[in-house]
Amino acid sequence: MEGVIISKDIRKELTDAIARCPHDKLFVLTDTTTRELCLPLVENLPCLAGAHHITIGATDRYKTLDTLSSVWTLLGSYGGTRHSLMVNLGGGMVTDLGGFAASTFKRGIRYINIPTTLLSMVDASVGGKTGINFNGLKNEIGVFNSPTTVIIDTLFLKTLDQENIRSGYAEMLKHGLISDEKHLSSLLNFDLENPDLMELGEMVGRSVEVKEKIVEADPLEHGIRKALNLGHTVGHAFESFALKSTPVLHGYAVAWGLICELYLSCVKTGFPTDKMRQCVQFIKEHYGLLPVTCDDYPTLFDFMTHDKKNTSGMINFTLLSSVGGIEINQTAGKDEIYEMLDFYREGL
Repeated sequence: MEGVIISKDIRKELTDAIARCPHDKLFVLTDTTTRELCLPLVENLPCLAGAHHITIGATDRYKTLDTLSSVWTLLGSYGGTRHSLMVNLGGGMVTDLGGFAASTFKRGIRYINIPTTLLSMVDASVGGKTGINFNGLKNEIGVFNSPTTVIIDTLFLKTLDQENIRSGYAEMLKHGLISDEKHLSSLLNFDLENPDLMELGEMVGRSVEVKEKIVEADPLEHGIRKALNLGHTVGHAFESFALKSTPVLHGYAVAWGLICELYLSCVKTGFPTDKMRQCVQFIKEHYGLLPVTCDDYPTLFDFMTHDKKNTSGMINFTLLSSVGGIEINQTAGKDEIYEMLDFYREGL
């Protein structure tokens, strides 16, 4: 399990983290956005002197085999060995792809994650999942391999626009739903339109604790870690569907997936209807809805059939019987899924 540090001094924490990892070559991976906005906050540190910088395209459309291959190529051309170290500075795309590149180059080099978006702070950078999109499917290829250190510093939140704050907040909503009523209530009552970054930073810490506790209990997702998939079976389908026209941020897709899977939770596992409607209203107000029609149902259903959690051809969901009442390995047939999508479309 990686060490997760909620940092008040990114410069000191990064210096210490690198010192704990003796290395022959140091690499820093950014995308075009984080190279411009985030790297200046740390690039003059003595611990990064002589580091080789690798910059990839920004957004999920670059989370591909071609990008991964280019990173491998540069690691090799700069003389990387199995004793090298990589620092991934960026959002979930950078930490996922960078983690996978590090995990596979020379059969694996050590790496440090510095998440710079709210989404990557509370989700992508913690838990050791790495990977790329492939064949039109989200995170289709990857491995479990934890970074040596994750440094979370809310200083980077100042670089984010409103849309990216909301994207990360959707994963925090999920963490509230799988923890307890008090945690969820604090999230539903937070002013997301005018966020207090100090308060948000404290909430990030609570979200990370929820995820860490679950990941420690089930690092390879054989059981309770599937709780973290709430909203994601449908969310990944929405995300893949949107890739065909206008890509959407991961957190928005998860928020829409939560609408669908909370509805299924009401129907199949007894989740309270009033609590579901409270959450749905919050999501509709802050995230809108992805337009879909009845004609899109077969495509969305097909994407769900490719979900990695499925077994024996059955679409697998994580549902809730109550806030914190996690019901893993739930299934639903095509008719139930189409009814769920009907419920989603009622809000359009």
